[in-house]
Amino acid sequence: MKSYLENINKAFESRARLGIMSVLMVDERVDFNTLKDTLQLTDGNLASHLRALEEAEYLRVEKQFVGRKPNTTYHATDLGREAFKNHLDALEQLILSNRKDN
Repeated sequence: MKSYLENINKAFESRARLGIMSVLMVDERVDFNTLKDTLQLTDGNLASHLRALEEAEYLRVEKQFVGRKPNTTYHATDLGREAFKNHLDALEQLILSNRKDN
């Protein structure tokens, strides 16, 4: 097996998780509704993918109240940023190694 394939991370295989981490790599903190609107996911679908990434310690959750309304924000951990970068690098190597020269 090619060494770069070892860095393809199953935690990022779904479109939703790839999208979540992509957003969190650009914005330091993002709230639930922004993620939901940006990725066009249902509450339940988004929540389940966020939970999986949290369990993998790739993101951290912060819950607080703004006025009287609950506000949940997410941010990528250092571990999550590194794992996602390695995943993207591995995908790039996969593409480049299989590109046919014109």
